[in-house]
Amino acid sequence: MDVNNIKNTLKPLGTNKYVISVLIFLMWLLFFDANSLVERYKLSREVVRMEVEKERLTEQIVQTERKMNELKSDRDQLEKFAREEYLMKRNDEVIFIIKDK
Repeated sequence: MDVNNIKNTLKPLGTNKYVISVLIFLMWLLFFDANSLVERYKLSREVVRMEVEKERLTEQIVQTERKMNELKSDRDQLEKFAREEYLMKRNDEVIFIIKDK
């Protein structure tokens, strides 16, 4: 096909009011509408990020439940946890806290 032939074929399409209306409508849908492709892409990325966060939090819940069950069942573990996390001590003990710089 000749370049002039292509130009002659596309020229009536560029002046047709229906073609122009459809192109404007498609541009509106693609970029400016509230449900545009750009917004859909942003939302899909947000969904993926939230799914990863959900998996991380689910794993954290499982670990916390496991630790809680361990603390409920083993008195030595409960005492160790109280000493390490809350600096609790027995009545006849003295605790020295050493901080790193």
